[in-house]
Amino acid sequence: MTDTPRRRRGAASSPGSLLATGLAATLGAGAAAAPSVEELVHELGLEAHVEGGYFRRTYAAEDQPRVATPAGERYSLTSIFYLLTRESPTGHFHRNRSDIVHYFQLGDPITYYLLHPDGRLETVVMGQDVAAGQRLQLTVPGGIWKASSLGEGPHGYGLISEAVSPGFDYADMTLGNAAALAEAFPEHADLVRRLAHGDGKSTQGGR
Repeated sequence: MTDTPRRRRGAASSPGSLLATGLAATLGAGAAAAPSVEELVHELGLEAHVEGGYFRRTYAAEDQPRVATPAGERYSLTSIFYLLTRESPTGHFHRNRSDIVHYFQLGDPITYYLLHPDGRLETVVMGQDVAAGQRLQLTVPGGIWKASSLGEGPHGYGLISEAVSPGFDYADMTLGNAAALAEAFPEHADLVRRLAHGDGKSTQGGR
């Protein structure tokens, strides 16, 4: 008979447990109960985002060497909180040059719509119900048009984190124009008109 293995003292925690621990520390002792939208915005220091929803940059790799890109030097990595709410339920179509990894953290599911350069539409639901196919992590390569929409649920919000590499720069994000995207992706014109701004342009407002 063998004993059940125990975690060694000092063993590394999983990325998921680190995220949960970090968020609990940010929100304080009451993190076990679902926070309200107002509490999240206040405690996490979130601000309105040009894409829709709320955000705050939480990390930039300032102590690491910068990365050379065709558009100039960038941080090797940046990270944000991003929140959608019933009052601001849409992250409008936009495109980034960098790769972005999304991590679901709290609240109701969020559906992501990814328009690939070849015209293919990929739909991914991020949320906690992994048995139903919801995903806790999503990677979106640079160059893909992306929008997000909050689903129905009891919380009235969905909170994710994003890690961006090379790090986000304001000049690297383009906010989609509904008419231009509908022309580029005619088979998805209805979706684009619903989830894109009418006057999209290269916009500074980022991560």
